Amino acid sequence: MAHPSQLGFQDAASPMMEELLHFHDHALMIIFLISTFVLYIIVAMVTTKLTNKFILDSQEIEIIWTILPAIILILIALPSLRILYLMDEINDPHLTIKAMGHQWYWSYEYTDYEDLMFDSYMIPTQDLTPGQFRLLETDHRMVIPAESPIRVLVSAEDVLHSWAVPSLGVKMDAVPGRLNQTAFITSRPGVFYGQCSEICGANHSFMPIVIEAVPLKHFETWSSLMLQDS
Repeated sequence: MAHPSQLGFQDAASPMMEELLHFHDHALMIIFLISTFVLYIIVAMVTTKLTNKFILDSQEIEIIWTILPAIILILIALPSLRILYLMDEINDPHLTIKAMGHQWYWSYEYTDYEDLMFDSYMIPTQDLTPGQFRLLETDHRMVIPAESPIRVLVSAEDVLHSWAVPSLGVKMDAVPGRLNQTAFITSRPGVFYGQCSEICGANHSFMPIVIEAVPLKHFETWSSLMLQDS
């Protein structure tokens, strides 16, 4: 959950988000070292009155400043490609959920069950109870079993939307007439918040996503109650 004056990412709640955070720190450290080195060179060139004739015309230095950037790019590209392929891997999901974007709410369909579907609307500010978050709470949460691979099929009924939950490292465009898929595993039980991340009209800011990860036993109880109510 994000908090005021936060500078970094939200705490990772999935293995994939942990990988993304590690890659972010890895790339940021490389950028920091390059920036420090360039700043040192600039300050040295501005302040010194000495000139080295071997630096002005040196094939060795030209070789170094050609090869070194290539090595740095490889050090960034290889972990990036690894994570890119990992994000596309969907191995034997335990549960499949279809998330459909509308103007301006989400509807969820648990495709492994015969008749388990519901709409998820934002709770208006005047109806919030103490402890609930403004613009982030919904009347129906997407409940999933914790520590289980979940596949989400994402589409839209009217305009472009985007189903995004930052703490899980998930963001997938919802395109009318097209079915996209993504997958994630929650590392622990908890409540994770997201929002539509594609400008989709007047109420774009008012279609939040709430995922509640619970132990498998509690999920089975919840699904049984939902099927009885429907």
